[in-house]
Amino acid sequence: MKKFNFRKVLDGLTASSPGGSSSGSSGSGGGSGAGTEEIQETLMSDYFQICKTVRHGFPYLPTALAFDPVQKILAIGTRTGAIRILGRPGVDCYCQHESGAAVLQLQFLINEGALVSASADDTLHLWNLRQKRPAILHSLKFNRERITYCHLPFQSKWLYVGTERGNTHIVNIESFILSGYVIMWNKAIELSTKTHPGPVVHLSDSPRDEGKLLIGYENGTVVLWDLRSKRADLRVYYDEAIHSVAWHHEGKQFMCSHSDGSLTLWNLKSPSRPFQTTIPHGKIQRDGKKPESCKPILKVEYKTCKSSEPFIIFSGGLSYDKACRRPSLTIMHGKAITVLEMDHPIVEFLTLCETPYPNEFQDPYAVVVLLEKDLIVVDLTQSNFPIFENPYPIDIHESPVTCTEYFADCPPDLIPVLYSVGAKHKKQGYSNKEWPISGGAWNLGAQTYPEIIITGHADGSIKFWDASAITLQMLYKLKTSKVFEKQKLGEGKSTAEIVEEDPYAVQMMYWCPESRIFCVAGVSAYVIIYRFSKHEVNTEIASLEVRLQYEVEDIITPEPEIIPPFPDASSQLPSLKNLSGSTNTVACEGTMKDSIPCLSVKTRPVRMPPGYQADLVIQLVWVDGEPPQQITSLAVSSAYGLVAFGNCNGLAVVDFMQKTVLLSMGTIDLYGSSDPYQRQPRSPRKSKQFAADNFCMRGLSNFYPDLTKRIRTSYQSLTELSDSPVSLELERCKSPTSDHVNGHCTSPTSQTCGSGKRLSSADVSKANRRGPGRPPFRKAQSAACMEISLPVTAEENRENSFSRSRSSSVSSIDKESKETITSLYFMESFARKNDSALSPCLWVGTGLGMVLILSLNLPPNDDLRLTEPVMVSPSGTVLTLKGAVLTFACLDCMGALIHPPYEVWRDPNSTDDNEKTRKRKLVMHSPSASQDMGEHQFAVVCSEKQAKVFSLPSQTCLYIHNITETSFLLRADVVTLCNSVCLACFCANGHIMTLSLPSLRPMLDVNYLPVTDMRIARTFCFTNEGQALYLSSPTEIQRLTYSQEMCDNLQDMLGDLFTPVETPEAQNRGFLKGLFGGSGQTFDREELFGEATAGKASRSLAQHIPGSGGIEGMKGAAGGVVGDLARARIALEERGQRLGELDEKTASLMVSAEAFSKHAHELMLKYKDKKWYQF
Repeated sequence: MKKFNFRKVLDGLTASSPGGSSSGSSGSGGGSGAGTEEIQETLMSDYFQICKTVRHGFPYLPTALAFDPVQKILAIGTRTGAIRILGRPGVDCYCQHESGAAVLQLQFLINEGALVSASADDTLHLWNLRQKRPAILHSLKFNRERITYCHLPFQSKWLYVGTERGNTHIVNIESFILSGYVIMWNKAIELSTKTHPGPVVHLSDSPRDEGKLLIGYENGTVVLWDLRSKRADLRVYYDEAIHSVAWHHEGKQFMCSHSDGSLTLWNLKSPSRPFQTTIPHGKIQRDGKKPESCKPILKVEYKTCKSSEPFIIFSGGLSYDKACRRPSLTIMHGKAITVLEMDHPIVEFLTLCETPYPNEFQDPYAVVVLLEKDLIVVDLTQSNFPIFENPYPIDIHESPVTCTEYFADCPPDLIPVLYSVGAKHKKQGYSNKEWPISGGAWNLGAQTYPEIIITGHADGSIKFWDASAITLQMLYKLKTSKVFEKQKLGEGKSTAEIVEEDPYAVQMMYWCPESRIFCVAGVSAYVIIYRFSKHEVNTEIASLEVRLQYEVEDIITPEPEIIPPFPDASSQLPSLKNLSGSTNTVACEGTMKDSIPCLSVKTRPVRMPPGYQADLVIQLVWVDGEPPQQITSLAVSSAYGLVAFGNCNGLAVVDFMQKTVLLSMGTIDLYGSSDPYQRQPRSPRKSKQFAADNFCMRGLSNFYPDLTKRIRTSYQSLTELSDSPVSLELERCKSPTSDHVNGHCTSPTSQTCGSGKRLSSADVSKANRRGPGRPPFRKAQSAACMEISLPVTAEENRENSFSRSRSSSVSSIDKESKETITSLYFMESFARKNDSALSPCLWVGTGLGMVLILSLNLPPNDDLRLTEPVMVSPSGTVLTLKGAVLTFACLDCMGALIHPPYEVWRDPNSTDDNEKTRKRKLVMHSPSASQDMGEHQFAVVCSEKQAKVFSLPSQTCLYIHNITETSFLLRADVVTLCNSVCLACFCANGHIMTLSLPSLRPMLDVNYLPVTDMRIARTFCFTNEGQALYLSSPTEIQRLTYSQEMCDNLQDMLGDLFTPVETPEAQNRGFLKGLFGGSGQTFDREELFGEATAGKASRSLAQHIPGSGGIEGMKGAAGGVVGDLARARIALEERGQRLGELDEKTASLMVSAEAFSKHAHELMLKYKDKKWYQF
């Protein structure tokens, strides 16, 4: 009697229910049942927690800059409400305003460990920097006025705030309460003035007398306001708008920069007209007239030196006739004028000076220039003004990032090796001084395993970064474009090229750290294999061409009016632009392109420096006028010497040791007789979709063709899809680094190309056609979706009858008959059911959820490897899942991850004879694997919808987990954590999930990261030890952890922003101050602005919002002993801070008590002789 496994039936039922998961073991096949019962899974949900760790790269869309000259730390604010605080390398902190409002201005409380930020939503925030994760202590929201400028005098607790209405308010930094003291614009200007002076654009106290406040208004009025007597001491007027004001340190002169490119110098003794007016970049007119006006000088700084002439540094001010001049910073030192041209617009600059006191010689030593996409520091101490070498990784975006890979716990020798080959290419000519932003403290922390991040870029460059211990440092840069011939400018574009811009953009990368083999797939349908060598070599680059097109019996019958009988195939005609403007295609009367690759590989010997050297270039070629389709999957095996890659047409396998193509086959042919769909060959069509219309390179389709389609269509039903093709393609064209989910683009970095107008029906069907590499629109989601053809839409029927159309539309059957290769994996496995021994295999996953296993027959010994052919043949094994297959992995019978076999690295160009003759050393599986692993193994397969674990060789599905019904996975990786293994998934609905292996128990499911744009989807990746990363903006990498242990230890790994430093003593205290009437000691702001004298400010003017203070900083240290210690330490620090504040308050109370008794005594003396009726 046949045994019936009830558990299996129940498992099947739960698996088919929505979101259900099942875990059961089957007792059939190869003793797998017994094996699965024995596996003790050690991972628990307590091991998982998600938190962001660190953000690297250049702050995206910067708006503001501040520097603490004593702590030596720099803060940058951005348009998205972020603040980045930078100190010595390793000290890099990211914090975010919850409102997301742009940062207008930043002001450090110098040497106090605090920062004030002013936001575009008219809110002031006080940040506490005395903790590793800064938090807001107070906020003050202005309700009736817009903030335009802030100024905090050194060692003062009163912040001056200028507004759009021209008023100046004063805020107590300690309590964050508005003072009743207000400088109204109509009191500051002369009563006879009939017009409003405009917003406050500048506030600063006189270096000579802190009781005098200089207020600059936009229209050209500057007022020196006496804070004690509450009146204007002097007013100056100029007929050009003011952008900035700067004092001479003695406080007798100040300089203004204006909108006509002029600088005016004013003397306090003669305020009626400027003491000096110059237009530094203006041409002097011959007839003695005023020099011509120039572009506005947006900011000027006037810094004095003890031993030389003062520095006048300003941005802007160039003449209008030099339209193509780049943004520049001008440094005037004595009679010498130096113009430093910048690569990007200047956002802000600051001069770094030796002293924090404004009334001393400033002695500037450097200028920090914040550009839109860069941060540079200029050394002022050397006459040629060299720049400092920047130690921060702020050039990630030098060319837009198109893909990322992350490797934690990689071989320890890799980082020094990559650094040594990368160091040879360092630029020269930097300043020899130390980097001046050197504040904060950072130590290595407990986590010291090596980590490497690899970024691929739009210009074909690849950067290797050392990412150990939450820092980021550039190791090595590889330029993949160097293997191709450069296009000469005079020739125009080659007719075979398929992308106008960025033809070398990196689309996919595969790296084997153990064998050091690196493989790149590029946007122009090519694959390059690199080997690592420490020796320079001069050699020719080997190249192969592969025809990869799935056509069953497609006979091309061109329409007579379009294509004449084919002339000689060698004649090439100038390219014809497609309607989309994105591709180069053959001219209508030209030849049909066939067997032509998109780019030409260099044929002459090429000098290859030490590092990664191209071993083989494989290019897909045009077939019968059809361009090659995008590569969608890539895998390399150093042990087998094979590379496999696939696209929507099929699969290619290449032997890179013998430099031969082993397999080039349409996906449908891989099934042989085991095709579950039994698709029939297509009948010939009336007209072939011709290249000029068919091929439209769209940037994101280039990078993840199946992904773009899924993001766009995953929530739409098939009927919606076929009824409204317009919606799919009519979004604006943006670069892949753009912030729109639906952004298309003509190339990886192009900015705009589309208009929002409704297309004609002919254009619609062109827009609706499957672009390169785009897989079929149908998704294997339900039984209804499994049919091969879709009804032809009304739009397409209309287009067929549209006379001006160059060719008829691709029918739906064309869309449906192609099956994209989405995942590849080389492994020692069981190719067929009930095989008794492991053999080399290639696992192939497709967009329809099919898994095929190909058998690899390798020569029996190493001596024959270069002469005997490798055989690749379909094994007949087909497994199925729902949704496109994303990832594979194999576990041994104990549940440990089996590492795919690899060859131990040896230098291919070694001069050592022993090295050359040494045999290839292969590591077939991880040493930890048990001896009897040959009995059976587990295959983990994850698709965009579900995960399955199969027992091999029986091919029984042991476990299944439906990960998502309504969304789809963007990324899935099998990773190691806490000496165990799990499946980490990132879903398009923002969820990050982990599943235990092999039982697929859910461990973590957090809705953490909404996919607000394609950049996140394209760059998100997991790695071992609970680490992950994604590109949070076009210029920044955000790293996060899903490990509880790392969350606990994070507090120790982060750098300290605040370190105790003595404030330098002032030089000119006492005698000189008294001599010049300076009143630094006698000017009491508390007395003027305090509630006792000034009264309370109107409640409706601003609203005080208490911040979360030190609590924020403890989020990262929640749970565990480390968390408790961190909490205790923070509590002690805060207690110490409160005690310090108590001491200060006690001292101020004593001072005020003394002042009170003094006033009381004076009153007594004044009134002691008066009678009661005289009062």
